[in-house]
Amino acid sequence: MYAVPDLTVPAPDSARCGGPVSLAMGLAAHPERWWRLLDYRTDTRWYRLLERTDQHEVWLLSWLPGQGTDLHDHGPASGAFAIAAGTLTERVVAAKPGRAPVEVTRALNTGSCRAFGPHYIHQVANTGAVPAVSVHVYTPGLAVMNRYRLEPSRLCHLAVEQAGVDW
Repeated sequence: MYAVPDLTVPAPDSARCGGPVSLAMGLAAHPERWWRLLDYRTDTRWYRLLERTDQHEVWLLSWLPGQGTDLHDHGPASGAFAIAAGTLTERVVAAKPGRAPVEVTRALNTGSCRAFGPHYIHQVANTGAVPAVSVHVYTPGLAVMNRYRLEPSRLCHLAVEQAGVDW
């Protein structure tokens, strides 16, 4: 089995952060608020809703080595996700009509945070050898997720998943 990774993240500089970034970084930096809830599943990524308000939702996710998402967006929601432990790899795809899609892949280490806007298309995976934990904030709450497939010259929309139906 896997050892639980060190769950220490530097506290965010509140003068530089706001909204979803501040909330995600603040929770990632304080695992005592959620570590008892944390679980790992070998068959799929584990996730848990930590908080829902009229303005946002906060989710805690664990990622064993090899686990990841497909290419997706969060519909009209904006947000941020912070890495509380481990390393995740994010693949971002931007597609404009009449142009070939552009991809960027980056490693996000403990303490990293990614902010995103509506219809931000990405794929996240634990490509490392140790478990990872992340905190995700969506504003407004996550209502839909669009699934995609990348082909050499275009991005194909595959499906729409809805909260309360598909997760």
